[in-house]
Parts: sequence; C-alpha cells; structure tokens
Amino acid sequence: MARCVTVAAGQLGPIARSDTRREVVARLMALMRQAKANGCDLIVYPELALTTFFPRWYFEDQAAIDNFFEREMPGAETQALFDLARASGIGFCLGYAELTVEAGLVHRYNTSILVDKNGAIVAKYRKVHLPGHAEHEPWRKFQHLEKRYFEPGSGFGVVDAFGGVMGMAICNDRRWSETYRVMGLQGVEMVMIGYNTPVHNPPAPEHDDLSLFHNHLVMQSGAYQNGTFVVGVAKAGVEEGVDHIGGSCIIAPSGEIVARCTTKGDELAIARCDLDLCNSYKRTIFNFDVHRQPQAYGMIVERKGVATMADGTAVHTLSRRPGEGRDP
Repeated sequence: MARCVTVAAGQLGPIARSDTRREVVARLMALMRQAKANGCDLIVYPELALTTFFPRWYFEDQAAIDNFFEREMPGAETQALFDLARASGIGFCLGYAELTVEAGLVHRYNTSILVDKNGAIVAKYRKVHLPGHAEHEPWRKFQHLEKRYFEPGSGFGVVDAFGGVMGMAICNDRRWSETYRVMGLQGVEMVMIGYNTPVHNPPAPEHDDLSLFHNHLVMQSGAYQNGTFVVGVAKAGVEEGVDHIGGSCIIAPSGEIVARCTTKGDELAIARCDLDLCNSYKRTIFNFDVHRQPQAYGMIVERKGVATMADGTAVHTLSRRPGEGRDP
C-alpha cells in the first residue's frame, strides 16, 4: 500500500509589528481549514510565523526583544490552533521564536515544531545556520540580527510521523548541503522548511535579481541528492517596508516542483506526496550504503572553512593532503 501524505504549503503574507498573536493565529486557522477541506494531512507554515520578522531591527531593550518570543507552546494565544488541528484531524509544522529556561539559564532559539493529527508536538527543531550579523550595522537599509537574538541549535534530527520519516529545517539552513545530507543519512522522506527571505541582500545586492532562483535551486538540489520531498514555505510580500520573496513550493525527490504558490499573500500550494517515490532515488543513484565514500569526506567536519579548522584554529598550509593543491 502506498504511503501518501497530502501536504499544504501554508504561505503567509506580511505580518505587521502591530498585529496581535490572536490575529495571526486566526489567519493560520483559516489556512488550516482550507487545507483540511482539500483533504490535507499536514500543513506547513513559515519561519517565525506568529510575528513580524523582528531581526530586521536593532533593539537594546531585552524586554522589547522578548515580546516576540513564546515561553510555552501551546500558549494561551496559540492553543486554538492546536485545538483546531485535533478537532479536524490535521497536523502542522509551525515556526516561532522560542524562549526557554534550561538548567537555570535562559535560551532563545529560532524554532519549528511538528504537531500530529491529535494536536501533540512530536518533534522540535532549532535553527542551526543563523545568518546575518550580531552587532548594529547602520549602513544597512534594514538589519538581519539573527546572530544577536538567537543561539544556534545543535543538529538535524528526524521523526517517524505521518507514515514516513519527517525532518525540519529553517530558512538559511536550506542553503547548506549538510542540512539535507545529515537528515538523508537518517532516511528522511520529507523536509519541511519555513523561511523569511528579503529580496534585497545588503552585503551582496548583485544577488537581488537571483533571490527567488537561488531559493528554489537549493531546495530542489537538496531534494534530489537525498531522495526526499521538500516543502518550502515563505512569509512573503512587503512587511514593514521590506520586500520578501514568495515562491512557496513542494518539491518531489526528483527535484521537480510539483506545486507552487503564485502570490505573495496568504495562500496554499497542495500536493499528494507518495513517500515510496523516495525509494526510486534512495535505492538507485543515491543509495548511500552502496555508493558513498565517507573516508574521502573528512575535511567536511575537520574544517569550518577555507582558513579555519572546526575547533576555531587557523588552517596550516602543511595540513593539506596530497592532491589538494598548493598555495598560490
């Protein structure tokens, strides 16, 4: 029997700073009802779906920052979404800013959760690849202070849910091949990715015309190279003066886009995903157990970059291996 999941990419239009959680949750619930009416088992929402994308602003007052964070999930303002999911028999993936206390220490993460059809949280993911910068840079048209407001998560896990192997990533994670491969090595069959991506990139404005192309490029390649479905979901449109890409889509293990949103507002893209299609790739060209050569990939974890080792020390030219090339 085929293992099929009918999934909706639940794209959101802009969220204003003045919008309340209850107003946003009402929009999420409207999309959930539409998804259920179209036979969906699961709806995926964007990154930081409950608030405006606050890292675009520099705050010195920690209390002002913490107003954007959730201290419990579900909370008083989000409980209705969980109740609707349980009553309707539909699951969801939700991105939000998480404030938690662990061992007496306060931590702040850019987080996604996966909720099953019973309204129970079955997995949590915390964003690993935090983009942007940590200090105020006044020359920018807008800030991107994720490195200031969040700490990175610790890894990429998967969970058995919805009849398959499910994984999550958030926004900038989608640009890094390691994101997909770590989950691919765990047999992932659907990766859910929410994002808030501005059209304009202040450090590299020459990329602006390519922002939507790059968005699809990385998710399509990740899907194909790991034999998995990928569901990429945007918060799109002009939000607090900053234009964000849309392009929410559902990608098959072939790398083909099988459903896509066409606006920059609240919208659904829906696809019936046969998870057994993943095996067409996992058991042939990307049969990792047969074809991977991990002994040749050591540098991936030994080094952070061209000039820095994984432990933060400098790369020494004598550490090059035979065939790696010479210094210019």
